[in-house]
Amino acid sequence: MKPAKELLFLALGGSGEIGMNVNLYCCDGKWLMVDLGMTFADPYYPGIDLVFADLDFIEQRLDDLVGIVLTHAHEDHIGAVPYFAQDLGVPLYATPFTAKLVHEKLVEAGIEDEVELNVIDHLDRFELGPFGIRYVPLAHSIAEGNALLIDTPHGKIFHTGDWKLDDEPRIGTPATEEELTAIGDEGVLALVCDSTNVFNPKPSGSEGEVRAGLLEAVGAQKGRRVVVTTFASNVARLQTLGEVAEATNRKLCVAGRSLDRIIRVAQSCGYLKNFPDLVHMDDAMDIPRGELLVLATGGQGEPRAALARIAGDQHPVRLEKGDVVLFSSRQIPGNELAIGRIQNVLVEKGVRIVTDRQSMIHVSGHPGRPELVALYDWIRPEILVPVHGEIRHMAEQAQLGLDEGIPKAILQKNGDLIRLAPDGPKKLSEERAGRLVLDGDIIAPADGEGVVARRKLSQNGLITAALAVRHDGQLVSDVEVASIGIPLDEDMEAFVAEAKVEAAQAVKGLKGDRKRDRVAVAEAVRLAVRRTGQRWSGKKPVVQVLLRES
Repeated sequence: MKPAKELLFLALGGSGEIGMNVNLYCCDGKWLMVDLGMTFADPYYPGIDLVFADLDFIEQRLDDLVGIVLTHAHEDHIGAVPYFAQDLGVPLYATPFTAKLVHEKLVEAGIEDEVELNVIDHLDRFELGPFGIRYVPLAHSIAEGNALLIDTPHGKIFHTGDWKLDDEPRIGTPATEEELTAIGDEGVLALVCDSTNVFNPKPSGSEGEVRAGLLEAVGAQKGRRVVVTTFASNVARLQTLGEVAEATNRKLCVAGRSLDRIIRVAQSCGYLKNFPDLVHMDDAMDIPRGELLVLATGGQGEPRAALARIAGDQHPVRLEKGDVVLFSSRQIPGNELAIGRIQNVLVEKGVRIVTDRQSMIHVSGHPGRPELVALYDWIRPEILVPVHGEIRHMAEQAQLGLDEGIPKAILQKNGDLIRLAPDGPKKLSEERAGRLVLDGDIIAPADGEGVVARRKLSQNGLITAALAVRHDGQLVSDVEVASIGIPLDEDMEAFVAEAKVEAAQAVKGLKGDRKRDRVAVAEAVRLAVRRTGQRWSGKKPVVQVLLRES
């Protein structure tokens, strides 16, 4: 694929899924990357923590990649930076808060001197090859959420990043209706827009409303210890909780390293200026129960986070019967079971759970339908390109945009190469858009042999058969059989005995040259033992054959 005089769009991550955002724009042969995120692994990837987009497409075109622009500091937009930025070898661009968090990641990876990181003041336009770029501040559940206004010879692109509308954002100053309308007046070719909450018929709500809700919820807990868990990156929520602690005459304690880091970085960027002095977690239990507010990580059920350790009595902060935990966060899809497990442990201890379903203690950082419609009216693009959602979200937004008068919309997914201009939108091809996983210290293909084998092992268990044969194919001794992950328990001895017999008979049943063919012998034993395992367990276990000639 050799780009011509045209404007192209290609998502390598974040289209057809929520998370792992990696977007590419091409103008007259030069490529621009917007965001470099990751996602957390689900049970489909046993033993894996992080999943990345496969960047093979752009790695083959590094000479034409002009830079990476980061919209904001959520992990699904910056989490892959320390793993790939050095190899990509191009400058990074970010606003101050995002840049400081990225810098810390680069320091942790030991590559801060190998990666060029440019800090862009919010309103400064900068040029990267044929792209003119300006940050446009929008409200989101993190400090310095930004859209990008990307100017090209073929027209302007308004790339929203993650956003919402908020009359009381608490942190930062989002672009006004008048400012966004002025951008629309200049003419916008394409609106590339967040689809996460398109099915929500109501606006996402304001952080100001959350402040009132948290003040009421915490104020009602007279004489009780209160723990609030929220997303660490939500600086506006941290500001609110600091104010709530002071208004309810409670000392504030922070439990969780990610919270410590966000608070430190936020204050260095001029946020959280009047944040209250913190009580160290080792001293928190000396504070009377009704005078302590604990801010803890772990609202998504993470087993090693502070809330899980508090629930399991493995943390300096302790909860007693009658205490309260406020979940000032939404459940990320896929985390429901993990969150439920921690909530059940807390309730069993007599701790009361309050979520956003019971009280106004959380709002989303993504736009509902009324907010999307408002943005359409202000920006007035020629083309709508939904991103940041599953296929159903993006299809719904494409239809919403058409219904609201946008002339053209296109439904694309990871790997779809889209021409935006001239004569767009049009799908040109399907490019490679796979996944990579971080397995320990190794980055490997998500569909590679190692990951696929581990998945099979996790689902079906392992049986090992060891045997020694002579050069003529005769068994030297009995076959030895062992298993891992086959839950036969009391029947294990009988199963092993039968598997040994079946394996030996399989060897004896080979004829002619097959008796002397090591591959044929090993395969005969594998199939015999697998059939035996399937009869006994109803599963199809992985069988490993260890064959020695004697």
